[in-house]
Amino acid sequence: MTKPAITFALLFTLVITFINVSRSASNVFNVVSFGAKPDGVTDSTAGFLKAWQGACGSEASATVVVPKGTFLLKAITFGGPCKSKITFQVSGTVVAPADYRVFGNSGYWILFNKVSKMSLVGGTFDARANGFWSCRKSGQNCPPGVRSISFNSAKDVIISGVKSMNSQVTHMTLNGCTNVVVRNVRLVAPGNSPNTDGFHVQFSAGVTFTGSTVQTGDDCVAIGPGTRNFLITKLACGPGHGVSIGSLAKDLKEDGVENVTVSSSVFTGTQNGVRIKSWARPSSGFVRNVFFQNLIMKNVQNPIIIDQNYCPSHQAFGGEDKWSDV
Repeated sequence: MTKPAITFALLFTLVITFINVSRSASNVFNVVSFGAKPDGVTDSTAGFLKAWQGACGSEASATVVVPKGTFLLKAITFGGPCKSKITFQVSGTVVAPADYRVFGNSGYWILFNKVSKMSLVGGTFDARANGFWSCRKSGQNCPPGVRSISFNSAKDVIISGVKSMNSQVTHMTLNGCTNVVVRNVRLVAPGNSPNTDGFHVQFSAGVTFTGSTVQTGDDCVAIGPGTRNFLITKLACGPGHGVSIGSLAKDLKEDGVENVTVSSSVFTGTQNGVRIKSWARPSSGFVRNVFFQNLIMKNVQNPIIIDQNYCPSHQAFGGEDKWSDV
């Protein structure tokens, strides 16, 4: 009499397992299944967007999968809010169009807008900005350039194991975000690449940037108005211009910066180590509760700078300012 009971229990367990596996499989959205091609030549933008839309509309936690291979991606916005938690898992390489003019004045390459409870994990993102840099250096009339990976109005986000290469102007930006952890990322561009910031934060709170390497042509980390409760730790910075708060006081009415800690980090061959800079003009902006601790400087030109008379190119305020286009 016991054998049928055992058989029934085993059968019941197998059925439940099959149901759970089926549910799990149904919540995986592989971009290749939606038409993306891992050949580095075919425009895969539509395939990525369809995979995202499927995951975003899922009632249960979902995963967007970018498998091994090279995928060509034009300007794209992954919009939220979504119905459940999303993991964006990248095993391959995502490349931008070689012709920088394709982006026009969009300002963004890959934008995550109004997402929450999301993780971006792994992958290499190559903006292939050599043509754009050449345009900038030649003094021609060039487009403003695009940020490689951006999060706007996002909350409860984890970014882990990502490599960003050859950004046009900024590798990774947070604007208006809350509760973001960025860990073990690599942001890489040549030291002579113009205005290529690494990690750029403004109007955001509760951000941690840890265990990461930034080698670029401008600020390793740039901190703008409205940044609160920002921890930078275990950063390897260089080449680049160091960690910079500002420039601030761009506007008469401006949000302040507070509770920023930079600790246990190494700066190698950088122009600056840690810096606070503001224009010499009236503003409601402020900087307070900033801690620089346990920092190692190797061949750094200016280890610590606090400059309240920031005036690049010795021009009166109103000239070019890197924050004006964000």
